[in-house]
Amino acid sequence: MKRKSTIIAYMLAGALVLSCTTNTQNSDNKSEKEEIIGKSSPKIENGIMTPEVLYSFGRIGEMQVSPDKSRIVYEVTYVSIPQNKTNTELFVMRTDGSEKKQLTRSNSRESNPRWINGGKKIAFLSDKDGTSQLWIMNIDGSDEEKISDIEGGIGGFSFSPDEKKVLFVKNVKTQPTAADRYPDLPEASGRIIDDLMYKHWDQWVTEVPHPFVADFSEGKLQNAKDILEGEPYESPMLPFGGMEQLAWSPDSKMIAYTCRKKTGKEYALSTNSDIYLYRVESGETLNITEGMSGYDTNPQFSPDGKYIAWQSMEREGYESDKNRLFVMDLQTKEKTYVTENFDYNTDAFIWNTDNTTLFIVACVKAKTQLFAADRTTKEVKPITEGVHDYVSVALGEAGKLIAKRHSMSQPDEIYAVDIASGKAVELSFENKEILDQLTMGKVEERWIKTTDGKQMHTWVIYPPRFDSTQVYPAILYCQGGPQNTVSQFWSYRWNLQLMAANGYIVVAPNRRGVPGFGMEWLEQISGDYGGQNMRDYLSAIDALANEPYVDENRLGCTGASYGGFSVYWLAGNHNKRFKAFLAHAGIFNLEAQYLETEEMWFANWDLGGPFWDKSNPVAQRSFANSPHRFVDKWDTPIMISHGELDYRILASQGMMAFNAAQLRGIPSRLLIYPDENHWITKPQNAILFQREFARWFDEWLKK
Repeated sequence: MKRKSTIIAYMLAGALVLSCTTNTQNSDNKSEKEEIIGKSSPKIENGIMTPEVLYSFGRIGEMQVSPDKSRIVYEVTYVSIPQNKTNTELFVMRTDGSEKKQLTRSNSRESNPRWINGGKKIAFLSDKDGTSQLWIMNIDGSDEEKISDIEGGIGGFSFSPDEKKVLFVKNVKTQPTAADRYPDLPEASGRIIDDLMYKHWDQWVTEVPHPFVADFSEGKLQNAKDILEGEPYESPMLPFGGMEQLAWSPDSKMIAYTCRKKTGKEYALSTNSDIYLYRVESGETLNITEGMSGYDTNPQFSPDGKYIAWQSMEREGYESDKNRLFVMDLQTKEKTYVTENFDYNTDAFIWNTDNTTLFIVACVKAKTQLFAADRTTKEVKPITEGVHDYVSVALGEAGKLIAKRHSMSQPDEIYAVDIASGKAVELSFENKEILDQLTMGKVEERWIKTTDGKQMHTWVIYPPRFDSTQVYPAILYCQGGPQNTVSQFWSYRWNLQLMAANGYIVVAPNRRGVPGFGMEWLEQISGDYGGQNMRDYLSAIDALANEPYVDENRLGCTGASYGGFSVYWLAGNHNKRFKAFLAHAGIFNLEAQYLETEEMWFANWDLGGPFWDKSNPVAQRSFANSPHRFVDKWDTPIMISHGELDYRILASQGMMAFNAAQLRGIPSRLLIYPDENHWITKPQNAILFQREFARWFDEWLKK
């Protein structure tokens, strides 16, 4: 569960005829016969989305604007279903969208591009020699040269502003193996565990990432030093942290890094991370957020080096607390809570060149926009509007921002945004040829009255070529997190347009517990998992079931993670509304979940505490509402999917639910993946999931 983690890949196989081809090129260092995974060119004869079409889109990743603001270098990832893998390449274009050029072309992964040498060179990571190492090339892609040979590979990097040093991340071993302890047992596979946090997300914790700083001399990395040498802590923080959690000062003398200096049980119970300043010359380290109890992450120095900004949560143990924007004056040490008067999260930010304005990305009422925040007045002004989500932002030429955005009807593309007017112009057009062939369903906003008299935002996605005189089955989409907005997200897992393309009306409510509607709306869900948010779900589906074009006798319900919990809970409390359920990676038994999961702070905050604390009314209410307690009321077909590498919500949760349905005589199906985690990441596994998703609902809602 966890708001960053939720959601799993989706689907629907619709009626369509598709011919999918993959462009192939020969690489200088590959055999001529090897097929390189590249841009796909599907031929879509009826305009309807399918899983195969979804996996044909190029996925735009990290982007970087050149120092003179004239060019953008960016990643695109392509998928091969036959090869069951992906490939990431680098591209460059001018900031007006012209002169697009592919810089790399191989089946190795090129990523993390950075402009160096005043914009005359591009540094990047590539695993073409077996491990991820640092390379440099010209801006036309020529003269590639490897400049690092770091044992185990590099996970991310950044050059110092004077380009005399390189900051990079690599894993260091923190836990001895059985063979380390007993050299005469080299084949022993047992793990010896004495503390918590022995597993995280989808791996056993035997090593952690550390930041290293090295000299860049004579075209090579030399004299690498571990900033956290001898410390068992991670930086960046697992499982999602990257180079955004580390930053160089403009004078190249300091490195700011994010770290939660805790291990074991203490780590499992706390979200208290801090921002540290490390002086490169002396090695002196200063904690600048000491006394701030929650997550403090993602530091950025102002261009003049006088200030540092970061994102901060106030309360320890609450991973979904408001993500605030803070700025510190590095001379006076005075801290300013910049977004104090803004009741929404700061999802990302950058400094403007004036050292006063910060451009932030924030979700407000289920749409994610760009804003300008003033560190002195604390005023936050909107820049953009519209039905879409911005997900990252960078400075462009004067008066412009370069930003990445998507919507429910379009994957990520790169845009130039005029700061004064908010007008956005698409630059990348990576997926225009595919989108031009597709007929997307109408996406509609509704405000639905809840059982306690409030207004709830709900997205309704209609099938392509929707006809209001016809009657359609509908699917209620239950969001994961639980603190995760149903915004204008585009997903290669839960794609709502893909669901609609199979002939369903999709109902996606922003029930109690999601960000973007103020803190009161967000926080209501903690300690009330089986309460008001479940009534919100039923209010949404009831409102749509009353429409003449919705068949109230053909309603389905689906979701993953907390959405999977919601499916299990509703299966025992829906009063025969639904005819089919599908849950992925959901919590079925809250008592088991409390003792199986890894990040105990989450369970303690959202459930209220352990189930054995009989004096805790919040915890007792939470566990009394565990879905497994309502199995006696199950009466509806249910499909369950789970990955066995999921250490957030163990696969045993899905197996328990399936076994319960089988023993009760409920029509049920289990799709279990031995090689997937909380998500479904492998292309053929994702296609399998999507086809089974469609087959299941078609069996029960289209008869």
